[in-house]
Amino acid sequence: MKAILEGSHAVAEAVRLVKPEVISAYPITPQTHIVERLAEMVADGALESEYICVDSEFSALSACLGASAAGSRVYSATSSQGLLFMAEVVFNVAGMRQPIVMSNANRAVSAPLSIWNDQQD
Repeated sequence: MKAILEGSHAVAEAVRLVKPEVISAYPITPQTHIVERLAEMVADGALESEYICVDSEFSALSACLGASAAGSRVYSATSSQGLLFMAEVVFNVAGMRQPIVMSNANRAVSAPLSIWNDQQD
């Protein structure tokens, strides 16, 4: 069946198809629609996954790292400053060779505050 989806919902649909066991993310524009849609899928029973609400981007990737180290298939999403807040954990993930799938929605970094597309991240 053909359908027209906005880009964020298309990403969420792709994530649903790979059946992550753990999803952990902190909302940041323009990634918010991805994780909101995934949360809806989990709540509606369309996706059987543990959705972990966290207090920061650092915590989101830390939760993914722990879940991945325990053997779970994991997913997260971020953008711009969020990826910078995850920087310390990104190196831990790489150093521990843990598989984590993450979407990075395109957005300008920091000042002047901008939510528009940019190539900085």
